[in-house]
Amino acid sequence: MPLRALLAGGLVACSATAAEAADARVRVSIPPKSYADALIDLGIQANVSIVGTSACGRGGPTALRGRHTLREALEHLLDGAPCQFRIVDARTVRIMPPAPAAGPARPPADQPMLVSELVVTAAKRPTSLDLLPAGVSAISRDQITVTGAADVGQTVGQVAGILTTNLGPGRDKLLIRALSDGTFTGRARSTVSTYLDDAPLNYNAPDPDLRLVDIERIEVMRGPQGALYGSGAISGVYRIVTRKPDLEAMAGGVGATLAVTDGGEPSREIEGYLSVPLFRGEAALRIVAYHDYRGGYLDDVPPGERNVDSTVRNGGRVAVRMRLGDDWTLDALAATQHLRSNDAQYVIPRMGGGRGNRIREGHDNDFAHGAVTLAGDLGPVSVSSSSAYVHHTFTSQYDASLSGAPNDPSNAFGAQATDTVVYLENTRVNMLVEDLVVRSRGAGPFRWLGGAYASLTVERSPSSADIISRNGTQTAVYREFRKDRLSELALYGEADYEFAPDWTLSVGGRLFGSWVRTSADVRVAPPGVSRLVGYERMFQGFSPKISLQRAFADGSLAYVLMSEGYRPGGFNTAGTRPLLDARTIFGADRLRNYEIGTKLRLFDGRMAVRSAAYYAEWRDIQTDQYRLTGLAYTANVADAEILGLEGEVGYDWDFGLSLQVNALFAGSRVTNKNPSFTGRVGDELPGVPETSGGMVAIYQRPLAGDFLMRLVGEASYVGRSPLSFDATINRTMGGYVRARVTAEVATDVWSAAVFVSNPANDDSDTFAYGNPFSLRTLRQVTPQRPRTIGLRLAANF
Repeated sequence: MPLRALLAGGLVACSATAAEAADARVRVSIPPKSYADALIDLGIQANVSIVGTSACGRGGPTALRGRHTLREALEHLLDGAPCQFRIVDARTVRIMPPAPAAGPARPPADQPMLVSELVVTAAKRPTSLDLLPAGVSAISRDQITVTGAADVGQTVGQVAGILTTNLGPGRDKLLIRALSDGTFTGRARSTVSTYLDDAPLNYNAPDPDLRLVDIERIEVMRGPQGALYGSGAISGVYRIVTRKPDLEAMAGGVGATLAVTDGGEPSREIEGYLSVPLFRGEAALRIVAYHDYRGGYLDDVPPGERNVDSTVRNGGRVAVRMRLGDDWTLDALAATQHLRSNDAQYVIPRMGGGRGNRIREGHDNDFAHGAVTLAGDLGPVSVSSSSAYVHHTFTSQYDASLSGAPNDPSNAFGAQATDTVVYLENTRVNMLVEDLVVRSRGAGPFRWLGGAYASLTVERSPSSADIISRNGTQTAVYREFRKDRLSELALYGEADYEFAPDWTLSVGGRLFGSWVRTSADVRVAPPGVSRLVGYERMFQGFSPKISLQRAFADGSLAYVLMSEGYRPGGFNTAGTRPLLDARTIFGADRLRNYEIGTKLRLFDGRMAVRSAAYYAEWRDIQTDQYRLTGLAYTANVADAEILGLEGEVGYDWDFGLSLQVNALFAGSRVTNKNPSFTGRVGDELPGVPETSGGMVAIYQRPLAGDFLMRLVGEASYVGRSPLSFDATINRTMGGYVRARVTAEVATDVWSAAVFVSNPANDDSDTFAYGNPFSLRTLRQVTPQRPRTIGLRLAANF
């Protein structure tokens, strides 16, 4: 889409590109379906964004086969439908209700649109965002571009109910709907499943922090998604959908950014993509590459080193799309990213905003991914098979010289006060995944899907502690060589039945089994105890989902929903001495969610309102914590009840302004506390505030010739919250605002933008943690990155 075409479904028109879209021929094969479902299929097969499909209702059926121009296909499919279309540009079509005889006019063609209705596939089948009976949000490709969101952390303020920790690039964890198992990462499976297209990226690893280059959209499903996504989606799913190769036309783009940070190093970014048809209409290739250097801004005092926390991120993707006959498509993707952080980004307040570590606390996060998806129609059903391989390696180094209890001069590893203790942890994860989905085709009151899922995850996580004496002698005092093997098998399904006009009941569930095997070779210098251990356990069960929805003629929706999520248990092995049996094993946890929500389209479609109230019961919560030694362990800490209200409101004005606001209000109560938990258990879930929210505002107006001016403002607020379940740590954080403003001038081909992030130069504490070994001894805070001013240039062709 040309740069002048703004946010998803935006009505930014360009006569040349619209004509180009209308004349290009594409091959489609759409069986009889409702108008909305047929338009969704057309969008996928023609590689265009078709927004507003719910304006056509569930009427039909309609069908189409053969090679057609986009305009011909739309005219044929919508012949007799209660809606109309407009080709916005070469890659965007807007579906609208029929024009009224009189009434308010829609915004002019150059109006930005934040009130969009995207087609998403997070529910395992293409569906309009506003027709899903669940808390679902999406950030379009153009919204990502216009707001300058370079990674996951820069998107969270644009979506209701999602937060992230701020340990550092490649080290953070996502939190959705205030359903937090704690702010630390360890053996517990992530509460949020992160996906790249149709493949999961993480097990218990931190978010890989992929750079968002050439991305089609971000999809966020809030609340437990155990029925369709299985373990690890206990609080939701964050899905990154990449742009696919274009079978018909060549396209490309480049972008570069330079930025300076108050008191820090300059930063730079460069990225590009190229899509080339190999055989027109049959096969195409898409290549993406990027380099990102984020300059440091924190100092180590002593030894007096400045700007120590720089990060380098390099990566890319290669995608191939092949059309196999009229009904089948093969997509193959290879992606990789290499991230290196020179040092951590926390500070010690008593040291004047710096640190006094004896070594660098660097972090590496390397990610490689390969996937093949085969999709098509087979008689009365559609079939999709996604196979993926993920290789993820991440390494962290810590200064463990202060390991031990507060006010205790002895080090947990036996070091003297003048010694330096270096703790190194390395994790290598290899994951194989297969997900087969079969779903019904055609129109009618009954729709269904069924799936089979299998995965194998092998994780090797060696860790070590060495003492370096004042004279340079290095002594190994702790070694652990651990291996985990997790196998998962599941059958799942979902059925929708429209039992009365505009009333639909949906029932689904997942039958699953998980097998966990753990072995560890722990070698400890005396007086510690070395040992060999091995454990094995099986977890199985059923995760249900039930919803009832009522659709309205104006495209609005109301629904009630019950869903569940779960995580298998596991084993602890780390420690200088053998663990008690009660602390060796942690059990499975389960979360059940009850939800009522609405999705409204008001004022002739200018306003969109999405809201939900939910109540969640979380049993046997798994949490990753740290012992007094600084070594990690996982425990079932307690039960909890969570009550929340979330909402997103967007409005488009005629004079060029679009505004989107989101908010989450949530409270939690921790009950049935585990008496054997290390430390006193707090009364609320950690890491998530009672109030959070965000805002995006975009104003644009045409200038002379083909030029366009665009102003963008973003702000998000994160309230205060405790750091840990362990109330003896007694640390709180949050209560800050993140902000960014951008001014841009653009044409259909190029754009130039100036931006300022953290314009108030606020240094509030975003995360009260950085080093587990000195956590109880020293107060740690993570300030916002200081005011940063940058220039971005981009061009498309």
